[in-house]
Amino acid sequence: MSHNTKSLPPEQVDYLVIGSGIAGLSFALDVADSGSVLLLTKSSLDNTATRRAQGGIASVLARDDTFEQHERDTLKAGGDLCHMDAVRTIVEEGPASIDWLVEKGTRFTRLPGGFFDLGREGGHTRNRIVHFDDLTGAEIERALLDRVREHPNIQTLEHWVAVDLITSHHLPPSHRQDGGPCFGVYAMAQDDVHEGSVCRILARITVLATGGAGQVYLHTSNPDVATGDGVALVYRAGGALANLEFFQFHPTTLYHPEAHNMLITEALRGHGAKLVTREGKSVMEGLHPMGELAPRDIVARGIDAYLKRSGEECVYLDATHLDSKELVQRFPNIARNCAKLGIDIRSQRIPVVPAAHYMCGGVYSDLDGRTTLTGLYAVGEVAWTGVHGANRLASNSLLEAVVFARRAAASAKQELPARSMPEELIPQWDMGTTDFDDWVLIEHDREEIRRLMWDYVGIVRSGTRLRRARSRMLLIAREIEDFYRRALLRPELVELRNLVAVANLIIKSALFREESRGLHYRTDFPERDDENWFRDTIIRRSQPEAAQIDNPGMRPTE
Repeated sequence: MSHNTKSLPPEQVDYLVIGSGIAGLSFALDVADSGSVLLLTKSSLDNTATRRAQGGIASVLARDDTFEQHERDTLKAGGDLCHMDAVRTIVEEGPASIDWLVEKGTRFTRLPGGFFDLGREGGHTRNRIVHFDDLTGAEIERALLDRVREHPNIQTLEHWVAVDLITSHHLPPSHRQDGGPCFGVYAMAQDDVHEGSVCRILARITVLATGGAGQVYLHTSNPDVATGDGVALVYRAGGALANLEFFQFHPTTLYHPEAHNMLITEALRGHGAKLVTREGKSVMEGLHPMGELAPRDIVARGIDAYLKRSGEECVYLDATHLDSKELVQRFPNIARNCAKLGIDIRSQRIPVVPAAHYMCGGVYSDLDGRTTLTGLYAVGEVAWTGVHGANRLASNSLLEAVVFARRAAASAKQELPARSMPEELIPQWDMGTTDFDDWVLIEHDREEIRRLMWDYVGIVRSGTRLRRARSRMLLIAREIEDFYRRALLRPELVELRNLVAVANLIIKSALFREESRGLHYRTDFPERDDENWFRDTIIRRSQPEAAQIDNPGMRPTE
């Protein structure tokens, strides 16, 4: 099958996969023997959050570790809001997933004798992080992309952005139904050959593996493509979303004018690095018994509180007391990238700040990746599976992605024979006609959205801040929607429309949850409230306000 990025997509395929990170690649490989696969990505195939994942992938592989301990660590980090069936699924299927990645060609760092070199990160009580130095995600991405490029049934198309899902709303009125089946996607070309073209791609099974939404915030570790596309697509199509108030901020991204979304892995703290102030005083002392290895929400809030109290612009990660040879050997990528910016991690402290990192909520999906729209699956960061609860345990994300992608693939292969396209012809995209000169407004709106979210809907929130953010964001959304309906379509406008939609959904969810739990901290409701808020926040387009469903997971009293 062709992998030419300059070709037009086929009009119809068996499986359409949108996104090329670990989840999308894993799904594509597992279904490729059962039908035609089109893997669509809006940038280059390897411009993903997966490639940036440094620390590793969690799995119970050590003799002193157990499934039950990994489950307890996940539940504790997740503010007890995790769904136990989902947690048990990823934990118990973890070792087999590691074996599958190795089978596909992934190299992991090993000790003499061939055993995995297992690291430890925040919230873990055992060493269980499988890694490839500090380039784990890049290595997984390389191996899976190699297998994808070799498979004759998989076609890849780069620089195509999904505009909208095709659902029953695109059929004649007599066939329409709210939350009805998904038949594929309208996609827009960004390459220099087909730029501006919008194509209808029909698919018997559609899979969202679009990643997160870090670009909704001013500071993020995410790639530029992480604009919440999957969440916005499903919301507009009438599908259900869950727990969008829980957005994880990574405590340590490099603070440097020339650094672009550079993450400093939590594994460095697991190796012994300390968070300190400019004067060398501990940031985490007295805040949590685990210190630097406390769950990410606690570390990020500790840094945020210090910065606001002191007026400083950053704190420092100090690894200068560690063995310099071992430090560079274990973290060659960080050492190399910091050195390019004039920072020698062996003798100099690394300036760091928190940044938006991981979306713990997302598209509501079951244990097999099925969403509330028939024929549509969601895997990876875009999906809400119930695993992460109110806060993701470090390195559970890559594990969740591969486990649920492979489960979704198994389910999709069974569903495929029963899926057919509607007899009524789904229309091609109706393009706008007006080309505006004021495209500078797109960049201005994008920056305003990101700063509003950072200032009012960030690490620490309040009702006053959230209501102010909602008022302004709704106005921006109306302006963007009006612009969208009149203007010739551009990829930047598609992304902007998705960003403001996701921003409003996060704000709505955060206003709805009147407690503090995990990543969601409100100064006007500073305590956790298990009696009234041990539930998940659900949003659909058809509902004027957020709703709740009971969490069937293990309550903290059990």
